[in-house]
Amino acid sequence: MEDDVTPLLRQVLSQIDGPDPRVNEVVSALVKHLHAFVEEVRPTEREWIAGLDFLIETGQMCTPHRNEFILLSDMLGLTSAVDDVNNEGPEGMTPSSVEGPFHSPAPVREPGAWISEGPERERGTPTVVQGRVLDCDGTPLPGASVDVWQANDTGLYDTQDDSQDLGNLRGLFTTDADGRYWFRTIRPSSYPVPTDGTAGRLLGAIGRHPMRPAHFHYRVTAAGYRPLTTHVFLAGDPYLGSDAAYAVKDALVREPVRRTDGCEEITFDIKLVPLDWKEGQ
Repeated sequence: MEDDVTPLLRQVLSQIDGPDPRVNEVVSALVKHLHAFVEEVRPTEREWIAGLDFLIETGQMCTPHRNEFILLSDMLGLTSAVDDVNNEGPEGMTPSSVEGPFHSPAPVREPGAWISEGPERERGTPTVVQGRVLDCDGTPLPGASVDVWQANDTGLYDTQDDSQDLGNLRGLFTTDADGRYWFRTIRPSSYPVPTDGTAGRLLGAIGRHPMRPAHFHYRVTAAGYRPLTTHVFLAGDPYLGSDAAYAVKDALVREPVRRTDGCEEITFDIKLVPLDWKEGQ
């Protein structure tokens, strides 16, 4: 145990001795950082209680369709930090990105199906999204599961918008024998994260905007490969450089191509990492 810790911290650490070594390691590190925070910031008792009340309110904001703790983690860059240390892999792999707070079960859909079923389908820019699921050597992965979800052209997900049926702008697809998937939809819009809760209040307090650039969410799984959660961001969006969730990576940005039929087309190939991959392979 370090010699420079306070007597109180030494006492707390000495009593962390549970049966799981990893739990002991994590809790000990957390306690050290929290005590260091108190030593550095020296919060008043009023400020400390306000912080605890903030966490209580964050929990009270959570519902089956909205997780304010995930949103708060996203807005502080913590979700992206955890994502980065858990998703190393070989050159050429598709980068991971944050899941966000709006994932929910998607309806199973056939290849080429529309995932937009509401009024936005009439007013939005029709878009075809297509690509392949591959391993990092370029071998197609048939039978992979591609779970996609997005906001509509006004920046709302189905769980936020009473005018949309649940399952709108979501789809669960299976790749064909060549590893291909494709679907029809409308171009998503950039949007503000919910600001009516604790995460929004924090953004306002530290002078940050709540905007996320336009994107599609993906969760991709295939037997024998590491599950991947990622995004596709649309090139040219004004918020690519200041995403409120710190989730943009250059390799995930795609330029929509205008087709002769008036639709836009986005191509996004996904390269998965084997479950048994180890650094140095």
